Amino acid sequence: MAPTLVVKYIIQVSFFLFSVLCPVNKNKVTFASYRSIDLEGNLLNIHREFTKRNQDFRFNFLFKKFNSSFSGKLNYFLHMIKASHALATSRYFIIDDFYFPVYVIKLREGTEVIQLWHAAGAFKKFGLSTLDKPFGPSREYLQHVKIHSNYSRVYVTSANIIPHYAEAFNMPEERIYPLGLPRTDYFFRNGEEVKVKQKFNTLFPEHRGKKLILFAPTFRGSSHYQSKYNIPIDIGILKEKIGNEYLFLIHLHPYMKSGIRIHKNDEDFACHVDGQFTIEELLSLADILVTDYSSIIFDYSLLCRPMVFFAADLEEYRQERDFYYEYESFIPGPLVKDTNSLANIIKQGDFDLKPVSDFREYFFDHLDGKASERIVNHLLSKRQIR
Repeated sequence: MAPTLVVKYIIQVSFFLFSVLCPVNKNKVTFASYRSIDLEGNLLNIHREFTKRNQDFRFNFLFKKFNSSFSGKLNYFLHMIKASHALATSRYFIIDDFYFPVYVIKLREGTEVIQLWHAAGAFKKFGLSTLDKPFGPSREYLQHVKIHSNYSRVYVTSANIIPHYAEAFNMPEERIYPLGLPRTDYFFRNGEEVKVKQKFNTLFPEHRGKKLILFAPTFRGSSHYQSKYNIPIDIGILKEKIGNEYLFLIHLHPYMKSGIRIHKNDEDFACHVDGQFTIEELLSLADILVTDYSSIIFDYSLLCRPMVFFAADLEEYRQERDFYYEYESFIPGPLVKDTNSLANIIKQGDFDLKPVSDFREYFFDHLDGKASERIVNHLLSKRQIR
């Protein structure tokens, strides 16, 4: 707790000084994230939409992945100072995840913090919904850091999930708007699927024409660090059962460390993709999605393609974090807990896509690829809400 308090006070002092010395710049838009070192996902799509407007915006970018080395901690300290300055001087401070500096200051008049939560829909619990769960924050921590506070507006995919976000962020439902998830605009843009297939065939010509199974497990852990991930699927058995007409793609969460080892005999069947494609591109490529508790099921439902849920540790995960819905009745695809069952489902190929379609209709109020446009319109048409 002591390091947290030190960082908290550094941010508060820096923010106070910058607030005294600097005015809020009504044209300054800051994009900040701990998820990546690059502009991507929701933030990228919103930035693109801002640049289309005929206004004199000044853009500022704060992207940092924490590194526990000495130099990493020094860089993190400098990043906190920059974040304090940006919070004190920006008209819009736009984030896509937990962002510590936001929760330890008092916003200035004329500044809004915009939360574009990285996950679509509402699936596994997060934020204050996980209080008293092993995954969640402790009550002692919340006495010092009011996590998920200070959000001026939050944008989600459907009115049906507003109560869950209001609970997770402890904020009024009236400030949560079901205008869509910016990154999902990708799935509605003409020509994107053709381009990504051409890219895939260029990078992996030996797999041209194969059906693609994407395995994308959820992140386990409560910080930016996780021990190496051991895949619960026996790749050798899966290959033996379903044959070489498939390619098994493995994609891990950005915070997860790869401990995946693919046996040489299975390299013509399985491939760990890391950095070659965005998650939107991978979902667009996939003929079948296999996951456990990942929220990318919402994005994938937009394509109305088959999903299989491999949840061997369901009860353990329920105790650790839990869900907003009853898992077994919520998922829009078959549930399996071992490799043989997974292989049998894929071999049968008899997928009922009506649950996927119904799922999509419930969790998306808009199916038009204009989420980014709607959100920026909303921001700019209501210049003051505080």
